[in-house]
Amino acid sequence: MKKYIIEREIPKIGDLNREQLRNASAKSNQVLDELGNDIQWSESFVTADKLYCIYLANDEAIIRKHAELSGFPASKITEIGNIIDPTTGA
Repeated sequence: MKKYIIEREIPKIGDLNREQLRNASAKSNQVLDELGNDIQWSESFVTADKLYCIYLANDEAIIRKHAELSGFPASKITEIGNIIDPTTGA
């Protein structure tokens, strides 16, 4: 599977409380279960008006399907080519 970062433009997402975020996570997980093994959610980062999600998926089409079924927009989908961290330069 390929690794993707998904930018989701969701106004005021950063204002959601813990319970609201839990419910959003549960909805995403429900849709992932329906879609099967061709897509996996790794983690997400919440900012004021955007959600940045890391997914493993076979292709962009299944990410778009997840967005459609879950109601969470996939404003921009970018395939991750490589990953670097502080140990890369050591």
